[in-house]
Amino acid sequence: MRLPLLAAWLCAAVLTAPRAEPGPPLSALTLLGPPRVVFQASRDACDGHDVPDAPARAFRDAAGSLVVFGMHYRNRALRGPDADSLKLDCRIVLDSGLAAEPERYDDRSWITATWTEDGRTVLALLHHEYHAETHPGRCISGETMACWYNTILAARSTDGAASFTRASPPVVVAAPPFRQEVEQGRHRGFFNPSNIVQDAGYWYFFASNTGWAGQPFGVCLFRSDDLRDPGRWRAYDGKDFTAAFPDPYRRGAKPAGACKPIAPFPAPVGSVSRHRGTGAWIAVFQAAAGGIFPRSGFYWTTSRDLLAWDEPRLLLAGPTLYDDPCKAGGELISYPSLIDRDARGRNFDDVGDRAELYYATLRTKGCAITSDRDLMRRPVAIKVWP
Repeated sequence: MRLPLLAAWLCAAVLTAPRAEPGPPLSALTLLGPPRVVFQASRDACDGHDVPDAPARAFRDAAGSLVVFGMHYRNRALRGPDADSLKLDCRIVLDSGLAAEPERYDDRSWITATWTEDGRTVLALLHHEYHAETHPGRCISGETMACWYNTILAARSTDGAASFTRASPPVVVAAPPFRQEVEQGRHRGFFNPSNIVQDAGYWYFFASNTGWAGQPFGVCLFRSDDLRDPGRWRAYDGKDFTAAFPDPYRRGAKPAGACKPIAPFPAPVGSVSRHRGTGAWIAVFQAAAGGIFPRSGFYWTTSRDLLAWDEPRLLLAGPTLYDDPCKAGGELISYPSLIDRDARGRNFDDVGDRAELYYATLRTKGCAITSDRDLMRRPVAIKVWP
């Protein structure tokens, strides 16, 4: 994820994001105590690719151990018997091929969502970036943003996330309805899926899109009735889950409809969790100051149905990935997610009255965002009104 240029795009998006009248507050989140380091790149990395670069995603494997993703495009996992014992496993479970052919969908991939029923077979969503500027003759410009093309892909592990494989041909969960050379000059596509959550026989995730003819930019909600078939994901169109965004390189693939952006999210949803006591959903995300966000930082919002959300409120203030790194004062915060170590579900998609906010700190040097990053966690008290 090439941070400074994407940050500029998302900062502009905050000011023009879809708006809806927020409902009354449904919850209160309060930070408790200081943060603790989970992973420190300068101390714990296996190589230069090991930096926190996505929200933390956790599941329990078949032996009951904790597996956490949220690193770079040479995907490795943090593993341990519990949240206090996590260490980076230097095995690469999914590598990125840096392939020049866009139809292969193997340039740069991040594991950004997982789901498992038994701790052994693990289904994953990948945030995939095709950077045409790095492949001669593939882009009209040498600028990253002008050549950036995003898709969401599917992958699978059958060994408890010791390794992941992509299907052949690749399975595309969501792509823009055109190929990478179309509309060059700006960032295009679907990106940064949230974690996967389950409700009443369906599975859901949120993902951002950059917008194109007939499709407003924003955050869309996807649903599936069968995770074993990644082709069954459909996005909410304002009435039902009917919008489809198949592989534009596959002959006969036909997109269907447009997804309706969900307010109040200005940019990617960090995580979604169901409160065990009330059934309410709690989402955390980051935003730069502007519009309905008085200060830069991490926000939370609450919903009864994943569609209508209450007024977002500030959880942790600070310059984020969407702010100007030149003015950050040495450090940014990014990639928030809520994880309850006592979650009842194997996929940590539920929280009780206590959880932990996981997030990354990113040091800046001048106007550059460096690879000097830490994965942090901080306890949070949660109260949700019935």
